[in-house]
Amino acid sequence: MGNDIETGQEHLPEYSYETAKSSNGMLEKPSSIHEVTEHDELGENERWPTPEEERTWQRVADNVPAKAFLIIVTEFCERFTYYGVSGIFQNYIQNKYKTSGSNPGAIGGGKHMATGLGNFFQFWCYITPILAAVIADQWWGKYKTILVFAVVYLVGDLILTLTSIPSSIRSGGALPGLVVAMIVIGLGTGGIKANVSPMVAEQYQRQRPFVRRLKSGKEVLVDRATTVQSIFNWFYWAINVGSLSAIATSELEHNVDFWPAYLLPTLMFVVCIAVFWAGRNTYVLTPPTGSILLKAMRCMTTGFKQSRAAKKAGNAIVDDAGKGSSWIEYAKPSNMSGSLPASVTWDDAFVDELRRTLRACKVFLFFPVYWLCYGQITNNLVSQAGEMNTGSVPNDIMQNIDPLFLIVFIPIFDKLIYPGLHRCGVVIGPVTRIFIGFILAAVAMAYAAIVQHLVYSSAPHYDHPGAGHNDISAAIQIPAYAFVAWSEIFASITGLEYAYTRAPASMKSIVMSVFLFTNCGGAVLAFCFNSITSDPHLVENFAVVSGLMGGFAFLFYACFFKYDRQSRDEERRKQQQQQQSFS
Repeated sequence: MGNDIETGQEHLPEYSYETAKSSNGMLEKPSSIHEVTEHDELGENERWPTPEEERTWQRVADNVPAKAFLIIVTEFCERFTYYGVSGIFQNYIQNKYKTSGSNPGAIGGGKHMATGLGNFFQFWCYITPILAAVIADQWWGKYKTILVFAVVYLVGDLILTLTSIPSSIRSGGALPGLVVAMIVIGLGTGGIKANVSPMVAEQYQRQRPFVRRLKSGKEVLVDRATTVQSIFNWFYWAINVGSLSAIATSELEHNVDFWPAYLLPTLMFVVCIAVFWAGRNTYVLTPPTGSILLKAMRCMTTGFKQSRAAKKAGNAIVDDAGKGSSWIEYAKPSNMSGSLPASVTWDDAFVDELRRTLRACKVFLFFPVYWLCYGQITNNLVSQAGEMNTGSVPNDIMQNIDPLFLIVFIPIFDKLIYPGLHRCGVVIGPVTRIFIGFILAAVAMAYAAIVQHLVYSSAPHYDHPGAGHNDISAAIQIPAYAFVAWSEIFASITGLEYAYTRAPASMKSIVMSVFLFTNCGGAVLAFCFNSITSDPHLVENFAVVSGLMGGFAFLFYACFFKYDRQSRDEERRKQQQQQQSFS
């Protein structure tokens, strides 16, 4: 990442800071109207773009700051731990301990218990970020919140490791130990999740586009939005490299035992805390500003009440075209008559920020169905592989095909496909990218249904393979994992990016936690499917999930396709304002 970017426009004949001067010799004011900060000072071989350059040049990403990479490494270690322990939950819960001829196991609770507890764990891990976001915004800030919850996380890892030793499993301590560990780990990971992704993006402080001359002599227009997209691509890439820990833990459970399989990620989490703590003096830290969530709830309640009262009294607010204003506009102090209530502690700007936040959150309403699809790779597809021939490979190692595809394809999209589309003048908006991701997820589930039908059609156990494996290779699962991986590039990464870029600065943790909260919706939906997550009903399970995702994908696009156009219109208005400022 430290190398110069080798794409962009040809350099000007003579480069110096003097090129930014106007004809009368005075320094020309920058063309951008972006917010000016102390970090927007020009460095060596840099200058401000002209209005024409800012309007027409291809935009490229800046180098990712070293302090951001520290946080990315922290996330890698945390995800190594998370997927290392959770990746073997299905076998740990479903199968009995040390049973000859069976997949590895400990509790022997069956497929229903394994899938149910797995869904509970997912639900819990993604509801706790709301609590962590409030704590970070109100009292501790992101850095301290992450550090404290990381210690909680480590305690949960230790509980899981100690209760998975053979004597604990044989005495019945595995199940209660697992439940307690799930609760503690879920609390810890929630504290990290709500804050780590906005914190990594905050490490890049430059706000305004600028032109940089490369060693090759070319000039490129470096853009913040493109840089943030690149940061999230690498952040998600690190997540998936970390998730490969499930390969190691699957091998350990298969060839040794569960306690060393859980000890490995526990030790890695010690490294996670150490790496994050090492950057304590270099991070850009945003101080807590009070609980935005509680303030936002009061503001929305006021908007609803004021809107209803105004409409009943015939005093509805209308614009110049005679169109009625949104209910949130009634929460603006400027639209309230008389003295303001003591509960109104916000200004008009806060209401505008809240409106932007609500607009971003509406997009997330469709993500629970997507997470329902994604969750299949950690439970039902694992069980499906357990009904097939995997050779000497543990059945739960198959789920790692998904991160392997992501590790390969995220850099390809970041460095080749997206820049190539930009050079051709094709910019895929976030809503369109999410729609493509949803469609790919639906295709993945449809393919999984076909595979399950083939499993049930194979000897010797046909549609009741609980007694052993059917004669069909687990290799045919690979396309399902590939489609899920490609869907993540379009939907999941874009969701993270959208949550950060569309949220006001004061609400980024809250909006990110709302995005993560949609995983809870996926877990709740998964509970509804629990009755068909066992043989011989898994074909219906995958088929219904696929149809649901496909239908919601088109409904999503019908509702929000205009958001991409609105974003382009906003960008054009900014460019016009920039040009007018020089006229």
